[in-house]
Amino acid sequence: MARFDLTDVEWGLIQPLLPNKPRGVARVDDRRVLNGIFWVLRTGSPWRDLPERYGPYTTVYNRFNRWAKAGVWVQVFETLAEKSPDSMQFIDSSIIRAHQQAAGSKGGSDHTLGRSRGGLSTKINAMVDHRGLPLAITLSPGQASDKAAVADLLAAHPAPGDVVADRGYDARAVLDIIAARGGRGHIPTQRDRKLQRSVDPALYRKRNLVERFFNKLKHFRKIATRYEKSARNYLAAILIACSRLWVRHYESAS
Repeated sequence: MARFDLTDVEWGLIQPLLPNKPRGVARVDDRRVLNGIFWVLRTGSPWRDLPERYGPYTTVYNRFNRWAKAGVWVQVFETLAEKSPDSMQFIDSSIIRAHQQAAGSKGGSDHTLGRSRGGLSTKINAMVDHRGLPLAITLSPGQASDKAAVADLLAAHPAPGDVVADRGYDARAVLDIIAARGGRGHIPTQRDRKLQRSVDPALYRKRNLVERFFNKLKHFRKIATRYEKSARNYLAAILIACSRLWVRHYESAS
């Protein structure tokens, strides 16, 4: 088995979540295709450099792209993430520099590319649970405010409990959103405010869970630098990587 290939346990967890094969149509082996996708995501290599053992690169890329359009990768991730019983969430973001080939997007659609201090970039907004496993992911342009992503992140969880975030999320509107969904916000105030909000230091230190999540995510070189032109395909790549983190967790717990 190649370095980045799915183990038997991982494959057993993902296989039931994939679309059923149409009757009478022979589909190229799903496991081989998924292994090819993981090879590209981990190495950051162009699709055309895919090793021959995974089959034609066009087959692997077309499956990735077609299932991204159909929302398959979103559904796989959400099915795995909804199993989290936790009532504690940690929110943060990470700015990803876009490769020059990602800047070639055409048309008027939203590609979530923007200008930040590092140049052309995309911001990954993430919410993780008490184990550092991803519960929700959204994308925004690199210069976008972190606060704007909170509502969409929380919408992915049925009943948020303790929501922990850093000072970048300090806003009454953010606290109101958390409270409206039945949660409790633990967000320190900006240092220049007259009234300071206290946050349990032990709880606040656990924010490193989301920072460690981003470190794991960036092991996938295709994600650490954005090469995909469309936001849909870049988000799909992130969700595939997040799904891999989930199945590895289940494998280690079994």
